[in-house]
Amino acid sequence: MQDGLRKAKAIYWASGIVSICGIIFEVLFGAAGSYILGDGVKQYTLTISLFLTGMGIGSVLSEKVTRNLILSFVWIEFLIALIGGFSIFLLFGVTAYLSAGTDAFFLYSITLLVGALTGVELPILIRKANEIGENLNRSAARVLFSDYTGGLIGGLLFVYILRPQLGLVKTAFVVALINACVSMWLLNYFKKEIRHSKRHGIAGLFIILLLLAGVFFGEEMAFNFEQRLYRDPIVYSERSNYQQIILTKEQGDLRLFLDGQLQFSSSDEYRYHETLVHPPVVLAKEKANVLILGGGDGLAIRELKKYNEIQNITVVDLDPRIIELAKTNHEIKELNNQAFQDKRVRVKNMDAFTFLKNTQGFYDIIIVDLPDPNNETLNKLYTLEFYQLIRNHLSPGGSVMVQATSPTFATEVYWGIEKTISAAGLHTSTLHVDIPSFGDWGFILAKREEFDLEEIDITVETKFLTNELIKGMGIFGKDIDQTIIDESGNEISLEVNTLIHPVLLEKYMQAWQHY
Repeated sequence: MQDGLRKAKAIYWASGIVSICGIIFEVLFGAAGSYILGDGVKQYTLTISLFLTGMGIGSVLSEKVTRNLILSFVWIEFLIALIGGFSIFLLFGVTAYLSAGTDAFFLYSITLLVGALTGVELPILIRKANEIGENLNRSAARVLFSDYTGGLIGGLLFVYILRPQLGLVKTAFVVALINACVSMWLLNYFKKEIRHSKRHGIAGLFIILLLLAGVFFGEEMAFNFEQRLYRDPIVYSERSNYQQIILTKEQGDLRLFLDGQLQFSSSDEYRYHETLVHPPVVLAKEKANVLILGGGDGLAIRELKKYNEIQNITVVDLDPRIIELAKTNHEIKELNNQAFQDKRVRVKNMDAFTFLKNTQGFYDIIIVDLPDPNNETLNKLYTLEFYQLIRNHLSPGGSVMVQATSPTFATEVYWGIEKTISAAGLHTSTLHVDIPSFGDWGFILAKREEFDLEEIDITVETKFLTNELIKGMGIFGKDIDQTIIDESGNEISLEVNTLIHPVLLEKYMQAWQHY
C-alpha cells in the first residue's frame, strides 16, 4: 500500500514538472515565430492552436500504448527533449540557409509534433496511476491538477526568468534537459519494472550530454546562423525584455535592427532625422516643450539640440535597453552627439499610448518616431484614438511629425495613416524623401491649424535638408499618390485605422511580404 502511494506521488510530481516544460515549449514556439516570422498575434494563435491540436492527436494515439507504460513515458520524454531542445537552434539554421517559407513550415511541424508527444503523456500517467491502485477518478483529477498548475508555473517562468535571462535558444535546451532528467528519475524509480533499464539509462545519459552541449555552445552557433540574415557583420546582439537588438557594421556603416527591422544606417540616417525634426520645429509657434515618442537612439535629439529656444525634451521609449545602448555605445554616442547628456532631456520608459493617456502636459512639438505598424502592439500607435491623444496634448500653434512608412512599398498604409491623422481633427501635409538604406520614405506633418509648406524657413545647419527641397517633398508620382487604383481599375476607398478595426495591420503585412 505504502509503495503504491509513493509511486503515485512520483507520477503526480512527474506530471507537474513535464507540464511546466510543455507550456514553456508552447509559448517558446510562439515567441520564436513572432521574432522570425513577424505578426505576434498570428504566430501565437497558430502555434498554440497547432500545439493543442497535436495534444489531441497524441491523446488518441495514447490508446495504442497499453504495456510498459513507464518505459513508454520515458521515451516520449526523451523524444520531446531531443526535438524540443534543438527546435529553436535548428529554426535559426533553417531561416538562414533555406528558402523563404521553409522556416514557417519547420516551426509549425515541430509545434504539432511536440504537441502530439505532449498529448500522449497525461493518459499514460493516468493509466499508470490507476494500474498501481489509485482510483481512476482520483488519479485523473490529480494528474490533471498537476498538469494545469504546472502550466501556470511554466508560463510565469518563461515570461519573467527564462526568456529575459537565457534567450530563446538556451531556454529550449534547458527545458529539454528538465524533460530528460525527469525521464531518468522515473526510469530509476521504476527500474524493477523495466527490463534492461541500464540500456535505456545509457541512451538517456547520451541525450542529456547532447543537450548540455546545446546549453553551452548552441547559442554561439545560432548566432552564426543569425549572422547570415544580415548583410554586415554583427557587432552587438542582445535580447531585451521587448525585442532583439542587433548592431551591424561594415566599412564604417553602423546599422541598428530591432526584431530584424532596420532602424537606421549611419551612412544616411541624417536624411531621415533632419526631415523628421526640422519642419515641425520651424512651423511651431512656440518651441519650449518637445515630446519624442520613440526615438530611443537619440538621433532626433541631436537635431533638436540645434535650437536654443527648446527648454525641455521628453523622450518616451518602451525599452530601457535601447536608451542604455544609445548612452553607452561609443559609436552611437558619437552619432547622436551624446544626446542624452543634454540637461534638457528626460526619459520615460513606458508605452507611448499609456503615457499620453496619463500625462497632463502640453507640448509645442510632438515627434512620432515609432517602428512601422507590423504587429498589434505597434498598430495601436497608428490608430485614430492615438492621434486624438496627440491632438489633445498639442499646444495651440504646435506641430506634429509622424514617420509613416514607405508610400512606394506600402502605398495604402501610408495614405491610410494620413487619413487617420486627418480624422483626429488635424490638418496634414504629406512628405516623402529618398533614403538609400530605406528607399522612398514617408512622413506626415500635422497641426491643429491650416498651414503651408511655404512657411517653412530652416536657419540651422543641416547636411541634407533645404527649404526648396521640402516643397518638392510634397509632390508624389501618379503611381503612389492618394488616388489608389486596384488591379481592376477601381479606386480603393481608404479606411480610418482604429483600435476596434485595425485595418492597417493586414494591409501592412500584405504590402511588405515581397520586400
